[in-house]
Amino acid sequence: MREESFFSIKVVTKRTGLTPHVIRAWEKRYQAITPTRTRTKRRLYSEADIERLLLLRRAKELGYSLKQVARLPTEKLLTMVNVGAYFKDSMEAQRGASITGAGLPKAQPEASAEIRSPQSDLEAHVNACLSNVEELDAEGLKETLARAMVALGWPTLLDGVLIPLMHRIGECWRQGSLRIAHEHLASAVVRAFLESIQRSRRGPASAPRLIATTPTGQLHELGALAAAAIAATEGWYTIYLGPNLPAEEIANAALQCRARVVTLSIVYPTDDPYLPLELEELRQYLPYHVAILVGGRAAHAYAETLERIGAVIVSDWLSFRRILESLRVGHPTHSD
Repeated sequence: MREESFFSIKVVTKRTGLTPHVIRAWEKRYQAITPTRTRTKRRLYSEADIERLLLLRRAKELGYSLKQVARLPTEKLLTMVNVGAYFKDSMEAQRGASITGAGLPKAQPEASAEIRSPQSDLEAHVNACLSNVEELDAEGLKETLARAMVALGWPTLLDGVLIPLMHRIGECWRQGSLRIAHEHLASAVVRAFLESIQRSRRGPASAPRLIATTPTGQLHELGALAAAAIAATEGWYTIYLGPNLPAEEIANAALQCRARVVTLSIVYPTDDPYLPLELEELRQYLPYHVAILVGGRAAHAYAETLERIGAVIVSDWLSFRRILESLRVGHPTHSD
């Protein structure tokens, strides 16, 4: 077994760009890392220590305080930094005027308390996002999502905030309290957020592969994009194709990238006379070992066709994760 390497503080300083004083301060004051000690009490740092220091430096550059992020697990810190890069501009615009004790932009007096508690009220996060949408405040929505990401983590943010938010926006639009412009603004911000998750968390090229899209006539893409993001966090190598693709194009993409799963989102309408034909064609074009998973508000309207072609209707994200896990266990790696 390969022996772990350790490095002096001089080497760590060169690799991280941090001064010895800062490194020792982060260790002593925030317990950000725990270096190994020699018999003479000299500090030695592992690759994992260096990775954490680099991530913490990046988090600090994005506007987070060490007090808040220093003890986060490395995986959560990595996600936060990758997602946080998307929100950097809006955060920096607020740093001079609205830095809280935790070092984050503050939209409401209780925001810093929400960040510290993983049991934050999900409804409060949804309401804060909805308020940003009502005011057509894209930057504010980015900030609110950034805070919720840190407070809740990715799975809870998706299930407890993003999905309810988009449902609420749809309800408000139907009731006339929001206009199409509000929905488009929210969709643009959420789309960019999901794309950042999908890009930063997807598995290596050797991982099993999944493509996500919507079939012809299905223009609502957030469900498919969310599926790609979730699959990425589950270790799949995900490829998002965008919406409104004919069966032949979906199948060709799946064959070219050797996908094991094709995920479709079907939202509206529920009575498209051409969609069953598209679904049947897709099954004909694909090898039978390629699974077809279908979700979305209108998926059950096509249950007869989906059952006939052997597709699986996914009712919720928990079921989706469980199905992906079972497929992954059966096919643990991608063979090039």
